[in-house]
Amino acid sequence: MRQLVSRLFVMGMLTGLVGCASHAPMKTVDYVDLPRYMGDWYVIANIPTFIEKEAYNAVERYDLTEEGNVATTFTFNKGGFDGPMKTYRPTGFIVDKQSNALWGMQFIWPIKGDFRVVYLDEDYQNTIIGREARDYVWIMSRQPQISDADYEQLKQFVGSLGYNVDDLKKVPQKWEQTSKDDAA
Repeated sequence: MRQLVSRLFVMGMLTGLVGCASHAPMKTVDYVDLPRYMGDWYVIANIPTFIEKEAYNAVERYDLTEEGNVATTFTFNKGGFDGPMKTYRPTGFIVDKQSNALWGMQFIWPIKGDFRVVYLDEDYQNTIIGREARDYVWIMSRQPQISDADYEQLKQFVGSLGYNVDDLKKVPQKWEQTSKDDAA
């Protein structure tokens, strides 16, 4: 039995190394100004996790805590725009304090998932979050809609990271527009 466990462990390690060798390490952006990065980000498209497969109006909100972590609130309507509201509250832990671009995202203690800010425009309006395993990715924006041209550019960037862009799914976003004039 011990020999079987040892063989399985070695096979698992070799499989992990082979998987890692197929892609270059995923580079993060050089620096994220955390206070500027905080706030709401609309999920424009993703390779969804199992909880996001039927997400509508998905929004990820980040808030810095006194401890220097990132309190995260992920909300969406499940199954349709009028579907039940789902809320998840993972915590982001800054792993690379020089760049602030590599986080561990923890939904359940003690597991921290890989979370990498791999794209961020200079105006902090569009971002891409990737994972070294290239299993999930998120294209997010400060606005619920982006132009087709911007989406195509971000999609191409996702492809350049080694993701299969055919797996990207647009997240339906529909929000009521209320201007200050309408409220008066």
